[in-house]
Amino acid sequence: MNSDRTHAYGRVVKTLEDLGPAKLLATEQVRIRDAADTLIFATGADHDVLAAVDDVRTLADHLVESDRWTEERATKLVDDLSACGPLAPVA
Repeated sequence: MNSDRTHAYGRVVKTLEDLGPAKLLATEQVRIRDAADTLIFATGADHDVLAAVDDVRTLADHLVESDRWTEERATKLVDDLSACGPLAPVA
């Protein structure tokens, strides 16, 4: 774990605090928080890390498609979440 990862984790938590109650269902908030926790404590890009990022990407796509979030906000969430992990995200 390094300071870049902890700062990214802080941004995810801040997003949940600021937008979560108004823009996300409780189950969606849990999914994002669980994914962030998985990534921040990971030491390598294992199956759990990849699955966590994929799950939040799917959720972000759903939020945009349902007009609940903007594309920009959803992309920022996925980017911040990915930055919590041990390796740079693969496009």
